[in-house]
Amino acid sequence: MRIAAERGDITEQHVDAVVNAANSTLLGGGGVDGAIHRSGGREILDSCRELRAGDYPDGLPVGAAVATTAGRLPAHWVIHTVGPVYSSAEDRSNSLASCHGEALRVADSLGARSVAFPAISTGVYGYPVEEAAEIAVRTVRTADSAVETVRFVLFDERTRELFAAEIGQD
Repeated sequence: MRIAAERGDITEQHVDAVVNAANSTLLGGGGVDGAIHRSGGREILDSCRELRAGDYPDGLPVGAAVATTAGRLPAHWVIHTVGPVYSSAEDRSNSLASCHGEALRVADSLGARSVAFPAISTGVYGYPVEEAAEIAVRTVRTADSAVETVRFVLFDERTRELFAAEIGQD
């Protein structure tokens, strides 16, 4: 698997699947979630509402992942996953790792070969970027997945540098 980190806009990625750092409602929000819903259009929201009416009436649990259409995004699918809110009093690293592992599992079920991830839980959920980068890269690197390319698409240069350092990318 090829793993890279780049600065950019996840909504502009030409990959098979983009990962959405969703909230449990699946109905849009701020940050990456809001950007994906805005750029992808109503089709994503409609697909999420169908999920809520069916398998996820109480919302998507933390660490789980599920796919929808990508609407107007250049990707084929959006894989929604709910990251943990950071807590200095409780180790939630397994939940963050689960987001990445489950997203790759869903990607495999779709036949996706290229996946773009954001820095899950590092925005309003407060996960320290250094810890999140280590967990994300380790989980992706050790995953048993047919995905060929994982691209971490990051909003700012500091975050890109931290992810690149974990990857061993110049």
